[in-house]
Parts: sequence; C-alpha cells; structure tokens
Amino acid sequence: MNTLTPIDRLIPTNTTVTLPLSDTLAPLPDPLAYGRDLWERSVLFLDTLRERADNMNAHERAGMPPLLDFKYETLMDARRFERPANYALLRITEVEGNCWDDCVDVAKPPVIVLDPRAGHGPGIGGFKRDSEVGMAMAEGYPVYFVIFFPEPSPDQTLEDVLYGLRRFVDEVSARHEGSAPVLYGNCQAGWAVTLLAAHCEGLAGPIVLNGSPLSYWAGEEGVNPMRVTGGLLGGVWLAHLTADLGDGRFDGAWLAQNFENLKPEKAIWEKYANLLTNVDTERDRFLDFERWWNGFYTLSRPEILSITQNLFIGNRLESGEMPIGDHCIADLRKIKSPMIVFASYGDNITPPAQALGWIPAVYKDTADLKAAGQRIVYLTNTHVGHLGIFVSASVARLEHRAILESLSKIEKLKPGLYEMKIDNPSGDPDCHAPQYKVRFEAREVSDLDPHVPEQAFEAVQRVSEINEAVYSTFVSPWVRLMTTPASAEMLKWMHPMRTSRLMFSESFNPWMRLVRHSANSVAETRQPLAPDDPMILREQATIAAVGDAIERARIARDARFERTFRALYGGNASKIEFNAQMPV
Repeated sequence: MNTLTPIDRLIPTNTTVTLPLSDTLAPLPDPLAYGRDLWERSVLFLDTLRERADNMNAHERAGMPPLLDFKYETLMDARRFERPANYALLRITEVEGNCWDDCVDVAKPPVIVLDPRAGHGPGIGGFKRDSEVGMAMAEGYPVYFVIFFPEPSPDQTLEDVLYGLRRFVDEVSARHEGSAPVLYGNCQAGWAVTLLAAHCEGLAGPIVLNGSPLSYWAGEEGVNPMRVTGGLLGGVWLAHLTADLGDGRFDGAWLAQNFENLKPEKAIWEKYANLLTNVDTERDRFLDFERWWNGFYTLSRPEILSITQNLFIGNRLESGEMPIGDHCIADLRKIKSPMIVFASYGDNITPPAQALGWIPAVYKDTADLKAAGQRIVYLTNTHVGHLGIFVSASVARLEHRAILESLSKIEKLKPGLYEMKIDNPSGDPDCHAPQYKVRFEAREVSDLDPHVPEQAFEAVQRVSEINEAVYSTFVSPWVRLMTTPASAEMLKWMHPMRTSRLMFSESFNPWMRLVRHSANSVAETRQPLAPDDPMILREQATIAAVGDAIERARIARDARFERTFRALYGGNASKIEFNAQMPV
C-alpha cells in the first residue's frame, strides 16, 4: 500500500527540501526595540528642527547673503544707481577649485541666471554643484548671477528693477564684445526676463524660462487653485493692506505660506514625516534646503501692487497691456530672440498651461508666429515638481545640460513652434551628448490653446479695481497712520512661518538645549532598526495613510474653491491640451 502524500510523489526520496529563510525566520515585531528607535529618532528630529531654527537666526544676523555654492565677485550694485533697486550682478569666478580661465570657453555667449523674488532669497539656481549655474560652468559658459537683497530700496518700483537689470545685461554684453547674453529666468524671474526682453529698448539673447508663469488665468480646474484665489479674496486690496501693515513692505513669508498651503500633504506632512523616518540620512539634505526656504525677503508696496494688479489679477502681460513706467507697453511680439520654455506636469505652482498658454494669446496661429520671425521651443517633464525644475540634480544634469548644448541649434531653427524631445536610451541623467540625442518636433500653436474662461477673470479684474479704489481711498490712509516701524516689525516676527520655526531655537526656547545634549548622546550609541522591520513598515503605512487623508481634504478644498469661484463669477476653466504629446 502506497502511503506517500501528493507532494511526496513529486519529490524524489533522496532529495532534501529547504524552505526559504524568510518563511521560516520571518522577523517578529519587537515593540521595545521599536520604542527605543522611535524615541531616538524623535530626539534627532527635534534636534534637526533646532539646528534649522539656529541656522535661520544666523542667516538673518549675517544679512541673509545669497546661498550660492560657488565663489563669486560683485560687479554692480543697483542700490547705487540713479534709480536704486535692491539688486546686484555677480560673476561666478570658481567652481570645484577651477578658476574662470580654466572653465570658460570665450567663444560661447555669457549666461545670466536670475532667481525668483517671490518670498525667498536668491540662490536656488546655484546652491549646489548640480544646478543651472553648475551645468553652465561645466559646459564652458561664462556665468553671471543676479541677486537681490532682503529689503527693497525706498518706494522701489518694477520699472526701477527693470532699469537695473538692463544695466546688468549691457555690462555683461560689453565684457563679451557685444555678445547678447543668454537670459535664464526661474519661476517669477521668468516674467521679469520676459519684460526685459519685451522692453522698448535694449538687447537680449536666447531666453530660457524655467517654470515661469506668463499666462495667469490658465490652469486645470480643481488642480491649480492659485489662479482663482485672487477672485475669492476680492483682488489686490488684501496685498495692499498687508504692505500697509508692514510699513510699506510686503513680507515674503506670506508668499512662502501660500506655496506650502497649495499641497499641505507634501510641504506640511510628508516633508517632516520623511525626516522623522529617515533622520539618520536626511538631516543634511533637509537642512541645506531649509536654509534657502526659510530666508524670507520683502517687496515694496509699489512692487507687490504692480505684480498683483498687472499679472496675477489683470493678466496684462500676455495681452500686451502691461505698462513699464509711463513710456512703454510690454509687447511679447517684440521679442525676436529664441525662447525656450521648460515646464512640468508635476508642477502645481506653474503648470504647463500657465507656462505656455500665452503663446496662442499672442500669436493667433502658427502662420502668425512664423510671420513674426519667432522661434519658440518648449520642453516638458512628466513628473518633477515646481522646485525640482531648479533644484533636482537629475534635471540639472540632463534637461538643463541639453538646453545649453542645444542653444546653437535652436538659433538656427526656422521660425515656428517646436517641442524639444530628449532621447536618452541609457536612462542615465548624467550622460553627455552624443549618448543622448535632442530633436525638435514642429507643433501647432492651436495645440496649446488653454480655453480660458476670460469673461469670469475679467469680472474678477473689475471687482479688484473697485475694491482697490475703495480701500486706497477710504481705508489705506488710516492704516498707514496707525502703522509704525515697531508694529511692522512685531507683525513680521509673529508670522506663523517664523514662529513655527523659531519655537525650536535655543534663543527662544531654552528647553532645546536639553534636546541638543540628548541628541549628542543618542548619536554616539545610535543603532537604527532595519528598514524592513515590521514596526517600521507599519509606521510608514500609517504615515502614508495620514498623507492620503490630507491630500483628499486638500482636493475637496480646491474643488470647493472652484465651485465658489464659478458661483461668484461664472465660467468653467479647463486644462491646457497638448494634442501632439500629452502624457497619459
């Protein structure tokens, strides 16, 4: 009688069966070990926040200098111009121990990088080696960098800023035998570069716009709520009130707070949860970025009013109605230099609709663009976020390098609209040509039509003008009368973006000294749990669940904003359509 079981029939009698180790010795949860690990990570987490706050204080005491990872010299200071502005022109003199003469190819045109003045200080375009500045220097371009100082000059206007930028461009051109420099504009600096190129006088070379909004009414319903926020708040009067309470200065911390509120699941939850989970490896990276993120700069009252009235609310740049002082109207059709636009579908601050929607607003069709003699090239990324366009090392090593290496080809293109495609079979972001190839595919202007509900936003503009007239006439004089430098300084230090950071500083919270000493003791004996520990995996699952809940709440909030906007102003926004190459 055969007594073998079915599985025995499949295994020879002389065969030894070995079960996988994971099936026999699966790690069991150890609450005590996890409790120790969580306590140690919590101490190191708090100590990281302490160091961030102390760095913030030290940066403030030092005058908040630019956070560039390159040696430089100051060439011009616009604060000393006849029309002063808080800007300065720097020349990058050394990178990785190599001086200017060792790095620069004199046959290549100079590159001027402008960082955004949107609440934070300068440096995002060059605060590490793998950056726009680093790639440009590595490719042999002479690189100049435009910085700005924390405080604006008294009653500084956008015209004063553009006057200073024009002087900078002329100076760089004169240093390179009249060669028109390549203008690199990041985020809000993109519209400043565009205004500079559209000015009634002056030269400009190829213009590279990275995550730069030029079409402020465009965007996807429920995904880009910032474009409807102005209508929900009643227009520019609130910015005017904030500047009045700041004694004529608009605190950039408000802009930084708006950025964080756009995606709180990322900026307020996941950033800190990731630090807590990976505090042993993420501390330095976290602190490096926070040095820039928490340096809040101010704008003058005339500047913020001009920006909100003409750009965010009025959308006058793409319509050709934005005044530059009292002598010139910015007209984007006047720009004859090639324009390269880099946008990302993962960018919720400047989505492709806002980066590219101005093209069909300025040129009625492709034939009109060609007749104007203009060449516009756009490049899109499928996933990187807004800040990743400037700070991602992989983006810097591939997309920004490809843009720089392709400038001469772009200038030789026939007038028209093109999409820049990078074929990189290796998948290595650090590869060099010819390992990757760049091609330019012709596109139609109609492919970029964002179908903006203009009547709704025009109603917002009218409401804003009425509210601003009422506020500036009847309320602003009283607010200015009651505001003093002392009250403005008090409001500055009471801002949530500052108090939430400085509460962990030893200067404000003596208990943080105990955290510092405890962190030093923990670091000496720290033995972290394995990443695949069951309790660590459960912790990560909990963190992800909380992040998902915050995301769902944010999506519901944005949908509510859209419904309220439609109820107040009518219209129905839709997303920009790239008929040729829309990612799935």
